Amino acid sequence: MSSAIIALAAALAVALSTIGPGIGQGITAAKAMDAIARQPEAAGNIRSSMIIAMALMEALTIYGLLIAFMLVGKI
Repeated sequence: MSSAIIALAAALAVALSTIGPGIGQGITAAKAMDAIARQPEAAGNIRSSMIIAMALMEALTIYGLLIAFMLVGKI
């Protein structure tokens, strides 16, 4: 397989795996701030849930980076 195609595939893997979680994290943070503004007494629970959700979304990005490293290793 051509090294240019593998390099392009690695770039696409990173790009596509960061777009979705990036948008998701922005929406999650906005909704969490909205929820905390509406119910300040529940801020601790909302923050904890948001951090767990952010970590799971970030894992998707790391999987894309891992795939890109594996592809670059084939060059």
